[in-house]
Amino acid sequence: MDLGQVLANGIVLGALYACLAVGFSLVWGVLNVINMLHGSFIILGGYLTFFAWHLFGVHPLLMLPVVGALLFCLGYFLQAVFINKVVTAPVLTTLTLTFGLDMILYNFMTVYFSATPRQVTLDLGSIDLFGIYLPNERLLGMALALLLTGLLFVTMRSSSIGRAIVAVRMDRFAAALMGIKVNRIYAITFGIGALMAGTAGALFALVYPVTTNLTGIFLGKAFVVCVIGGLGSVPGALVGGLALGLIESISGVVFGPQHSLTVGFVVMLVLLVFRPTGLVGVKGYE
Repeated sequence: MDLGQVLANGIVLGALYACLAVGFSLVWGVLNVINMLHGSFIILGGYLTFFAWHLFGVHPLLMLPVVGALLFCLGYFLQAVFINKVVTAPVLTTLTLTFGLDMILYNFMTVYFSATPRQVTLDLGSIDLFGIYLPNERLLGMALALLLTGLLFVTMRSSSIGRAIVAVRMDRFAAALMGIKVNRIYAITFGIGALMAGTAGALFALVYPVTTNLTGIFLGKAFVVCVIGGLGSVPGALVGGLALGLIESISGVVFGPQHSLTVGFVVMLVLLVFRPTGLVGVKGYE
């Protein structure tokens, strides 16, 4: 396969990975919660988009803000009602709780939506640029993934909510003394993480079939992106996502597609040993 085609495929996949992982990274970095629900949030977003298109004819682009709003509300509710009660407990406690909630959501989707792979087929055609072939659905998914990731970056840098989230991440006790309602910021952060996961799932449904069988794989990829790029920051998720997309695309050609996931995890393990903060991470959040 032509090198340009391989790199183009890796960049498209990497942009989707960045959008997929940035919410997971944010929740982990701010709340110190390893959110085992993240993979199911992604699939739920994809399913909602598919069924809205398949049953009611609602265009995926129109569903994107709806999916984001619904997943934000779900994430906010779960954090405020359940996770917030143990958010300061050891990591194993919150991990177990989110794992239990994930099992409930996973089984709900499997029973009522089934595990049949679903994909939104828009048939937007394709482009052929200097011998590089790319379906327009993939280009649309990449552009929207980068746009959503960029909007989150701007929100974190320039809005009062974003600054409050950063303050809580740095020192929640000092933030509380400054009048920030830490529990509310935790719920908002978890809601944003769910929002980004749901919209990433909606974009994945445009490009690849989604099914509940992929929840664990998506969760694993979110881990890898966080380790490669750096925990708790939007640039870290973007760098990590693009890096993983390129690694999987190149290794799929060199070693075969069945080994691309393995190569990504090997790179993660190497970085954990030699650079635990990730490529652009900050010391103290490894």
